Amino acid sequence: MTNLLIKLFVKDFQNTKDNKVRENYGNLGSITGIACNLLLCILKITVGLVIGSISITADGLNNLSDMGSSVITMIGFKLSNKPADTDHPFGHGRMEYMSAFIVAILILLVGFELLKSSVTALINSNPAPTYSIISIIILAVSVVIKFWMYCFNRKIGKKIESESLLATAQDCLNDVIATTVILIAAGVTYFLNPPFNLDAVMGVAVAIFILISGINTAKETLNSILGAPPEKQLIEDIEKSIMSYPEFVGIHDLIVHNYGPGRQFASVHVEVPQDIDIVKCHEQIDICEKQIAETLGIQLVIHMDPIDVNNETVNNTKAELARGIKIIDENLTLHDFRMTPECEQQTNLIFDVVIPASCKLGKKELNKKISEIARLINPTFCCVITFDQNFIGE
Repeated sequence: MTNLLIKLFVKDFQNTKDNKVRENYGNLGSITGIACNLLLCILKITVGLVIGSISITADGLNNLSDMGSSVITMIGFKLSNKPADTDHPFGHGRMEYMSAFIVAILILLVGFELLKSSVTALINSNPAPTYSIISIIILAVSVVIKFWMYCFNRKIGKKIESESLLATAQDCLNDVIATTVILIAAGVTYFLNPPFNLDAVMGVAVAIFILISGINTAKETLNSILGAPPEKQLIEDIEKSIMSYPEFVGIHDLIVHNYGPGRQFASVHVEVPQDIDIVKCHEQIDICEKQIAETLGIQLVIHMDPIDVNNETVNNTKAELARGIKIIDENLTLHDFRMTPECEQQTNLIFDVVIPASCKLGKKELNKKISEIARLINPTFCCVITFDQNFIGE
């Protein structure tokens, strides 16, 4: 069913990197969500009001909010596809993250209202609603429809790597669980008629689950808005592409900026032999930047760092110091290593050290410990260290 809808309504559906195609996927998901949720909303609210069920009425209002979420998602895809302008030179791609965050807030509001109404019913000792076979059938049909919507949104959300559609899918799964719990309460009440308001008790449980889910969804989308680190696979792909050029001997200071799906920019320092032909090296850098733009969709800027790769003393000292700093923190790395000619009194080691997020030591303490390690290698060594921050989440 999902594949059929995609083929019917998404032109060039296989080209998921194209922003227009992504927008069409988003529109398909949103329109489908609006239609399904409108139907469920009308059915549930009608049944809930007729039999006086708090949980079914609240579940119907939840579908109404889901319909609003679908509208927000559609608007988010439309706005995110706007071209760059003078006020937003990197485009409007993060609007998709904003729409996902709004959906998360709506999930939280629904959970809070359901918790409030359920607790009120328990405090006031409201009688349990009288369920009918029709209401139970409607709830069962609702579970089936919502589960299909979960699978539908999850599939197209993964296909186009859309946080807003994945947030919608999570909301649908919440609805499946919530309605299933209500269905169980309705069945138990209909056949066993317990002496307490099981409907309200189940409403509290469902509300707590929805609130937890809403908080988790909000945290994930907020991370993207604030600037989450790039995925490890993307880092590996970039590094593999760059190191496939024999002229490049190492990379460091990789930074990836995400301005929304399909709108990523990056910069990196590439180490090259200091005696390399600069013109040839510049040509290879241009080719590498173009290749990564075509294969990974990232606008990359490469900075060239010339290093001495033929000096055995420099290479051995660098390797020994690199091993030594692992004692301080396994994730510490150094680069841009240079060394002044060896002297009897002082030999300067000039290099950069990347501080990982796991390291709890300050720069002064790190400087002191690294300098001590260098002096153990050779008492004349004096470290001149520049500390860099890690921007790829390692």
